Amino acid sequence: MTVMTPAPVDQEDEEMLVPHSDLADGNHQPMEVVAQAETANNTENQPVEDPPSSRFSWRIENFSRLNIKKLYSEIFVVGGYKWRVLIFPKGNNVDHLSMYLDVADSLSLPYGWSRYAQFSLAVVNQIHNKYSVRKDTQHQFNARESDWGFTSFMPLSELYDPSRGYLVNDTCIIEAEVAVRRVVDYWTYDSKKETGYVGLKNQGATCYMNSLLQTLYHIPYFRKAVYHMPTTENDLPSGSIPLALQSLFYKLQYSDSSVATKELTKSFGWDTYDSFMQHDVQELNRVLCEKLEDKMKGTVVEGTIQQLFEGHHMNYIECINVDYKSTRKESFYDLQLDVKGCRDVYASFDKYVEVERLEGDNKYHAEQYGLQDARKGVLFIDFPPVLQLQLKRFEYDFMRDTMVKINDRYEFPLQLDLDRENGKYLSPEANRNVRNLYTLHSVLVHSGGVHGGHYYAFIRPTLSDQWYVYKFDDERVTKEDLKRALEEQYGGEEELPQTNPGFNNTPFKFTKYSNAYMLVYIRESDKEKIICNVDEKDIAEHLRERLKKEQEEKEHKKKEKAEAHLYTIIKVARDGDLVEQIGRDTYFDLVDHDKVRSFRIQKQTIFNDFKEEVAKEFGIPVQFQRFWLWAKRQNHTYRPNRPLTPQEETHSVGQLREVSNKVHNAELKLFLEVELGLDLRPIPLPDKTKDDILLFFKLYDPEKEELCCVGRLFVKSTGKPVEILKKLNEMAGYAPDEEIDLYEEIKFDPTVMCEPIDKKVSFRASQLEDGDIICFQKSHPVESGEQFRYPDVPSFLDYVHNRQVVHFRSLEKPKEDDFCLELSKLHTYDDVVERVAHQLGLDDPSKIRLTSHNCYSQQPKPQPIKYRGVEHLSDMLVHYNQTSDILYYEVLDIPLPELQGLKTLKVAFHHATKDEVVMHSIRLPKQSTVGDVINDLKTKVELSHPNAELRLLEVFYHKIYKIFPPNEKIENINDQYWTLRAEEIPEEEKNLGPHDRLIHVYHFTKDTAQNQMQIQNFGEPFFLVIHEGETLAEVKVRIQKKLQVLDEEFAKWKFAFLSLGRPEYLQDSDIVSSRFQRRDVYGAWEQYLGLEHSDSAPKRAYAANQSRHTFEKPVKIYN
Repeated sequence: MTVMTPAPVDQEDEEMLVPHSDLADGNHQPMEVVAQAETANNTENQPVEDPPSSRFSWRIENFSRLNIKKLYSEIFVVGGYKWRVLIFPKGNNVDHLSMYLDVADSLSLPYGWSRYAQFSLAVVNQIHNKYSVRKDTQHQFNARESDWGFTSFMPLSELYDPSRGYLVNDTCIIEAEVAVRRVVDYWTYDSKKETGYVGLKNQGATCYMNSLLQTLYHIPYFRKAVYHMPTTENDLPSGSIPLALQSLFYKLQYSDSSVATKELTKSFGWDTYDSFMQHDVQELNRVLCEKLEDKMKGTVVEGTIQQLFEGHHMNYIECINVDYKSTRKESFYDLQLDVKGCRDVYASFDKYVEVERLEGDNKYHAEQYGLQDARKGVLFIDFPPVLQLQLKRFEYDFMRDTMVKINDRYEFPLQLDLDRENGKYLSPEANRNVRNLYTLHSVLVHSGGVHGGHYYAFIRPTLSDQWYVYKFDDERVTKEDLKRALEEQYGGEEELPQTNPGFNNTPFKFTKYSNAYMLVYIRESDKEKIICNVDEKDIAEHLRERLKKEQEEKEHKKKEKAEAHLYTIIKVARDGDLVEQIGRDTYFDLVDHDKVRSFRIQKQTIFNDFKEEVAKEFGIPVQFQRFWLWAKRQNHTYRPNRPLTPQEETHSVGQLREVSNKVHNAELKLFLEVELGLDLRPIPLPDKTKDDILLFFKLYDPEKEELCCVGRLFVKSTGKPVEILKKLNEMAGYAPDEEIDLYEEIKFDPTVMCEPIDKKVSFRASQLEDGDIICFQKSHPVESGEQFRYPDVPSFLDYVHNRQVVHFRSLEKPKEDDFCLELSKLHTYDDVVERVAHQLGLDDPSKIRLTSHNCYSQQPKPQPIKYRGVEHLSDMLVHYNQTSDILYYEVLDIPLPELQGLKTLKVAFHHATKDEVVMHSIRLPKQSTVGDVINDLKTKVELSHPNAELRLLEVFYHKIYKIFPPNEKIENINDQYWTLRAEEIPEEEKNLGPHDRLIHVYHFTKDTAQNQMQIQNFGEPFFLVIHEGETLAEVKVRIQKKLQVLDEEFAKWKFAFLSLGRPEYLQDSDIVSSRFQRRDVYGAWEQYLGLEHSDSAPKRAYAANQSRHTFEKPVKIYN
């Protein structure tokens, strides 16, 4: 064990950070967690300048033979506190190593203890240290959360693979760096008060967006342009990017607390899932600016984006020996600068304009001069007023076949002079009168590793402060020392102070994982124009009014919330509410309490005083009011239970609320009983004795399928329903002697219970009590011959309880509702498809295939519903614990039961001599073979000659992965993500000599998008026979003939042997066969002859499914 003392780390990982739990759920959505420290009595509001910090190293031998669930390290001390590392060698119920930092003596610490630490945990790569897996976070430790860390630290498959370097001689080395800080009190810190600025709330993993939005907001000219984009009071921020951005900027300018970004992301068309996907700042910047540029067209601010951010450079190729020069002008909104191999921004610009010599095999083809030695390069015609520099911190490592982050030291100046050394970066046509001297405005920082991390920004809003800069870290804004804050973002390594200076021990260095990722500079000569004044007159009146109203509502709600403990909400239901709601908003019970008049009354108010307020509100004198308490019954119904006693009405409303609610609830629910005379004026209430029962009545009309409330009555418990039949007929508007049937509505959850009432049995004997509901209808004898869908109250209530309006969408247009049907949750599979078939005018319902809806992705589920695969409609609509109201349908050309016995494959047929690809759907019984597919295909395609033989290939991302043997069963072939390609077998492949070799040939280009250099395959891959001793020059002749490429174009192509993604370029004299192994150590597709040239072919539609599964979703703004 070694303990060392490093400087603090200030990093955060995007992954779900959790206290360990033996029942941890491994399916957490990855998210970025912003730790929030809790208030502690003995803390101050300022971080310690140099916090106590330490590095701990833990060497675990015989690691793979550990047979325990969890393992603790030895205890180490940092900041006077005892710590230890806790690991789960086989994962904490996940297939990843789980690792946490633990407070070692948490059980013996005094009540209310807490401590705040920033820390990183690492598994050291003992072969290449730079591939060590390190994750960083910060946490407020306390009795409830005495450990914190990463349930999914790294995959067990990587950890236990000896070739990866994490286990050497079965020894694992784990490191922890811990910096203990005084508690930063997130609850009381006021960014506006301390700095004059406010932060942005994080929606899950939106720190990358927050840092960019703060940067753009602090370019006042940009903010002013956004304010001047035309919007109207009828626009909704969630549907209008300009209005959402105006609203956000206004709140950043005038709000006193951090601002939410949900309206803006909704206006982008993002769902919650998008907010939990961490994206790239540069990509979002480009997409957002393109959107705004488009939205600004035809408005007073058209062209603002170009004016601010657009510069131009000139690509040139100049022949050395002949007078020929080719130039092309291009615009840019940002520049990507190399970090690797460059010490600072100037070195990157030097590299950007570096001249490349085209000579030897790489000569340039000049139009009338043929192949020529030439110089190739880039020079700048003009730079924009706001210069955005993207630093290439991420690149592709061909040795590891993965992305890595470049944490090298890279300096950037406060003042950047791009006219230096006589304008070495400028083209001859550049305007030399423009002085390209820039001042640093903002630095966007990425802290963490290649698979995620945390973003924040350092911004100089006015550019005038020489000593301070502001750090915008989501909700928190702090004032930082300019020099120190910016220099810490250079990256590189930091040396730890020696623990024993007297000894000659080697100083320990560690990599800094927080470093600059994007720089924004503003040109000095444009500073006055860009850093302009933006005030209320720049903001549309309707926007000011809208936001002022929003703010007032927010303050009102805040005040109400703060005072909520002083008040009781009293909800008063009246007869009119029942009449209005039953049969419309509700069918069961009596009323929806959220839709009745509510009063906010101070708790100490005497109830009799509250009655005075009711008298004023409803115009009902106090003496004519009688209030009933509601009660929740055991069968989950909610009914008036008993009237308030005169004594209770002398209590405060707060006391009454406690009487009525066993559950803690700030609401008091009441029913107001009022009797009206013939003139509809209130009259004295009848006395209520123990023998009186208050019943409520609903009337059902089976012809109209309508249910309504017709009133209430007091009945004697000893009386019988037969005695009130005339009264009920009067309430219904029927003849006095109309025959009617009575039912009691007993319950509806989970199933409806509604039973007939014997009219000759007393109410008491029928167990009727206060608040019960009787439903009645005209009697309909069977012999009358009248047919109704729901002839009686129970069948109608069953229908209402189970009815479900389903939105049907065509599977081909999954975003658009096609039609709606009212169905029952109890409908069988056959019932549902019959209704759909009838709606579509289809005779055979078995040709309908349905697919359920995924509530989380808002997409159809991948697998359709099998024929009679579910019992009821309710089973079709459920997705985990959620219920949907969407189903997708498709109309098949054969019945579904028949189709389920078949397998349909989409096959792309490549013609041998014509340059065409035709898609075919092959449908065969599931037990068929690939040979059957080929035979079926032969009947549908045009062959080059009658005896041509076909083969079936599996192609994915422009590589051939498999030749299917003819006897392989088709049942397990997946054509959803892979392309199946059929082609004729060339004659030369049928007659291979003993030393001939069949190799894969793929097209490729080197892609430098998104700060990485990556091999990108494209086009159609193919096989080629190569003979022993054949040179590249000979092979090229055959490839050119096969692909029919013109000489001029083919001369530009380069040829390389690629193994596992690494190209080795070949010369014409190289023997091609010597490069290819006789036996494949890995998949044959990973060794191939690569043809490097630009991808100029139009994309074929059928290849769309090739990119279904990418590593990360691209940023999209849909609206």
